[in-house]
Amino acid sequence: MDLAARSDRSITIDWATNTWTDATGDHALVAPISAPEVWAAGVTYKTSREARLEETNQKASFYADVYDADRPELFLKDNAERRTVGPGAPIGIRGDSHLTVPEPEFALVLDRDANIVGITLGNDVTARDIEAANPLYLPQAKIFSSSCALGPAVTIFDEAVAVTDHFDITLTITRGGAEVFAGETNTGQLNRRFSDLARHVSRYNVLADGTVLLTGTGVIPPLDFALRAGDVVQIASAQLGVLENPVKMIDEYPSAAPAPLAGQGVDA
Repeated sequence: MDLAARSDRSITIDWATNTWTDATGDHALVAPISAPEVWAAGVTYKTSREARLEETNQKASFYADVYDADRPELFLKDNAERRTVGPGAPIGIRGDSHLTVPEPEFALVLDRDANIVGITLGNDVTARDIEAANPLYLPQAKIFSSSCALGPAVTIFDEAVAVTDHFDITLTITRGGAEVFAGETNTGQLNRRFSDLARHVSRYNVLADGTVLLTGTGVIPPLDFALRAGDVVQIASAQLGVLENPVKMIDEYPSAAPAPLAGQGVDA
């Protein structure tokens, strides 16, 4: 829904509850963009590099190599919104993973020419025990039902602002109402510029308007930490709002896309 098209523009958004209110009442926020594809970058923060090496007992030196290489790690996270949810909708845990974790990330909205036109928050949910077992399992560790969340709203992007005034991001996980993990980082810790990541995802590749690019995580829970069904994951930024999602176990053979679908959310 495009708020700019409304005649009544008296809109109040409550980030704590992921709802917006106008003269007609309260409405739940859903994913703010219909992303034809969601791409993701990996090992873009030093903390991520160190965690990947620790997970593999220092055996996978390619994680260290890609951190410093000209070419970043990139992979396709979702297409056609089949695995992406918005604020308030459950994110998923695979039944064959014992160490699934959230990955709080800045999510860039690109046009077909790879220009960055907006930014929001994203969650690249990852079965990191599957990834650590064998790097060829990366698609299974990253791509499954409800493994991506976006929101709460898309903010117009200005890279000059992003470089000079660092964007912050925090991760808080609660279980039974009690905090079980909290961490934070900012774009000052990012090893690559947003524009560099956007350039690489468009090389020899065809993008559609509204493509989303997750830019990597710098907040890493302890290696023995795992999400459980019923947990609540909150990703927040003073500049971008709050993305909050409960956690559920997903069916081994899901029959339909997660609900609510993207494309019905608030365009900010």
